[in-house]
Amino acid sequence: MNIGIICVGKLKEAYWRDACSEYLKRLGAFGKAGVIELSEARLPQNPSEAEIKNALSAEAKMMAPYLSEKGTLHVALCVEDGQITSEELSKKLETAGSMGLSRANFYIGSSFGLAEDVKRACDLRLSLSKMTLPHQLCRVVLLEQIYRALSISAGTKYHK
Repeated sequence: MNIGIICVGKLKEAYWRDACSEYLKRLGAFGKAGVIELSEARLPQNPSEAEIKNALSAEAKMMAPYLSEKGTLHVALCVEDGQITSEELSKKLETAGSMGLSRANFYIGSSFGLAEDVKRACDLRLSLSKMTLPHQLCRVVLLEQIYRALSISAGTKYHK
């Protein structure tokens, strides 16, 4: 299965980029994998609710072309719901593949999350933790978990 990570913002520190590169390289054993970094909407230091909503809407518009991809499982990363185990993620990806889907896109929003429109357009909502994670770490953890899920499906010894 091919994997896309559609995210808002860039990784500034080399160690985050290195960690992501390592998991993207490993994912290559299972199909194509890539990260698409979208521009973060500019907000003032203390944005109002209206400014946040407008920023999320602008970011959602940038995600729209990816959300319309056919043959794709669309997964929104949300803090409010959707915690599953690595094994359950593996099964969800397997099921998507058996239904003829050849790609899974995972959507990571800005520090204010994802617009409701993006969440509604996705097939699945996924939360990596009830704890708050920095977006840079979230991307690394997500890539590792996708690699783990595909390794479980393939029956490798990575998952113990």
